[in-house]
Amino acid sequence: MAASIPSGKPAAQGGFTYLGVLLLIMVMGMGLASAGEMWATASRRDRERQLLWVGTQYAQALRSYYRSSPGVAQYPKELADLLQDERFPNPKHHLRQLYPDPIGGGEWALMRGFDGRITGLSSASTEKPLKQANFPSQWSDFNGMASYKDWQFVAEKAFLDGSSGPAKGQSKAPQALQP
Repeated sequence: MAASIPSGKPAAQGGFTYLGVLLLIMVMGMGLASAGEMWATASRRDRERQLLWVGTQYAQALRSYYRSSPGVAQYPKELADLLQDERFPNPKHHLRQLYPDPIGGGEWALMRGFDGRITGLSSASTEKPLKQANFPSQWSDFNGMASYKDWQFVAEKAFLDGSSGPAKGQSKAPQALQP
């Protein structure tokens, strides 16, 4: 006959603490998963804001390059031409730096005219954007687009109001974006 050591507790209550700990772990896991999903969404919205700002910078730089062309107006052959425009005795800078695509892994999809020159760019990403409305006026055609690749930043749309940009010595701050 086997000997048993009494624990002082009835046998029916032995598993409730274990079940309580399992339930607590499950609730904590669900909370962490929810927090992770919210963080990922917030991060993606931030990258969308960056894409709109960077795309606008490129479109304005392309427009500036085109409008300041000596002689026949033309767009740049490469994005690097926006950094240092050698067509003048003193090189002109249309863009501070070459920005990577914040959504598509760094590489831009370039739009070229019939002469092979860059007229605009877009993200290489085919993901569906979270932002579907409330874009700045020059990008209002982005409403309802199916992918980031459809957000095309072209020089002609850099300023819809017909102005050539901010006054000399002033900078144009990006507009606050609504999700």
